[in-house]
Amino acid sequence: MPTAREALLDAAESALATLPWTAVRMVDVAARAGVSRQTLYNEFGSKDGLARALIRRAADGYLAGVEKALRAARARGDEPAELARWTVRAARANVLVKALLTGVWGERLPRPGASRADRRTGPPAPALPTPADLLTLVRDRAVAVMGSGPASQDRAQREVACETAFRLALSYTLVPAVRRGAGAGQCEEPESWRPITPTITSEIDTSFSVETTSSRKTIP
Repeated sequence: MPTAREALLDAAESALATLPWTAVRMVDVAARAGVSRQTLYNEFGSKDGLARALIRRAADGYLAGVEKALRAARARGDEPAELARWTVRAARANVLVKALLTGVWGERLPRPGASRADRRTGPPAPALPTPADLLTLVRDRAVAVMGSGPASQDRAQREVACETAFRLALSYTLVPAVRRGAGAGQCEEPESWRPITPTITSEIDTSFSVETTSSRKTIP
């Protein structure tokens, strides 16, 4: 059975699916979760606090999914490609994940900031991750799962492979492939992955074969 906090976050996420954040009312979120409005304020302090918690949960869920996807792909040896697949699926399933990854926040989404009341009543909330923060976190987790070789060159190559896959996934998220022929104008299902797999495979193969003298290589 979910806790009151989880029920409130579920209710806020459900409301956000049909309403812009500015139209989501705290009283309605509390009613949808089956708790009192006071309970809601006790948990989050304000609507900004609720927004931060909602976005934080989306970020944590995405990162947990990264770990799961990478470990599932370990036996196949295609961790970078699986990282890309999961990133596209997660962004497609959750608008907050997509905004976190791309930095593109539409008018319908929460844009939380620390209110004066929040700053007076408690310590500042942890900063939400930026797209650059997530890239670093995801790349380092992917490299850790893949393992590093005895030479720094090996780790640098793994970093390039993971970062390349992540960046390609973000480009697909921002500008999805379009179906040809009947039904043109609709986005290609990411499960098929036809538009991007050859590109990812080529880039990853290249990254593992390119020699570099630096201990760390970053795709600009």
